[in-house]
Amino acid sequence: MPDTRISPRERLVLTAIVELYIATGEAVASQALARFFANREGLSSATLRNVMAQLGDAGFLEQPHTSAGRVPTAAAFRFYVEQILQTGRIVTGSAVDAAETLEQARSALSEARRGQIEESFTGVSGANDYLERTSHVLALISRGLGVALASSTSAQILEHIHFSRLATGRVLAVLVTQAGAVQDRVLVLDRELSHDDLEVAARYLNENFRGWPIDRIRAEIDRRMDAEREAYHRLLASVEELCRKGALAGDESIPPIFVDGIANLIDAEIDRERLRQMLLALEAKQRLVELLNAYVDGRQQEVRVVVGLDAASPAMQDLVLIGAPARLGGANLGTVAVIAPTRIQYQELIQSVRYIAGLSGRILETGLE
Repeated sequence: MPDTRISPRERLVLTAIVELYIATGEAVASQALARFFANREGLSSATLRNVMAQLGDAGFLEQPHTSAGRVPTAAAFRFYVEQILQTGRIVTGSAVDAAETLEQARSALSEARRGQIEESFTGVSGANDYLERTSHVLALISRGLGVALASSTSAQILEHIHFSRLATGRVLAVLVTQAGAVQDRVLVLDRELSHDDLEVAARYLNENFRGWPIDRIRAEIDRRMDAEREAYHRLLASVEELCRKGALAGDESIPPIFVDGIANLIDAEIDRERLRQMLLALEAKQRLVELLNAYVDGRQQEVRVVVGLDAASPAMQDLVLIGAPARLGGANLGTVAVIAPTRIQYQELIQSVRYIAGLSGRILETGLE
């Protein structure tokens, strides 16, 4: 592991190398660095060559070819991101509230970028719509992969449920959570329920279980069935039938996840075999869910930046993840993230992810003007 205890001069040179590499995509030679630091006292060409050699020995730079310049390693990008986060250019953490976090991110973005983001969310009407739109806009502005993961059903709180008869033995259940997510599914029932049965069942669930975690409602209904079978048999039997058929069920294995921008990674300069392995890893939605859950804590407001995703797959070692939780009130709506090659504009993308995550409450509560 590289030694991160580097001198101020080494830090200055390493930052310049990372930014030049991001800007050009080419290995940085000492001559280019000398031109960058032209007329800077104490940074002659000889001094810069020595500093680059020291950074190489420390594991921050590598030399692709004998005569080529140097390129930053994953450790260099990690160090660069840490400097951005620690120097006050980006403030993270729970010390600031959601509104202040949103305003900080907004003010750090250019007017053009803010306008592009806000225009992209025009007309969004629900949580899943917001998440799907997020994956698209993040792919667009990052030239990488935009990912948006809904929170798991077990963490959702019931706001409202409605049932509609479609045909004999078939009922549409529309479930709304307090996080703003709208889920609908067609239930195939073993026995026929009338329109009045459905109205009464929905009223019973909404009046008795609004504000309950969805994964606890079914167990409570079973308990009440046993305790109050005689008095409420008809009502609870209808409710139990609807719930047993999935009215309050979700996909417990993989929550809704939206992915956009695979073509961006195909266009990147990545060798064909490693690209194939990387795409296999990214196309496995369960792997993406595990990746986001491992690195982004939905209980925090922080942006998380992870350089080098080889823990998920060796083929992803040159990718970076920038993710943040999206919240609505006190509830976790999900996770929004960018997965992109390490050669990206970190400052702008970190702020963009922060801003989009912070917009979730504003979009879903009031809409964008």
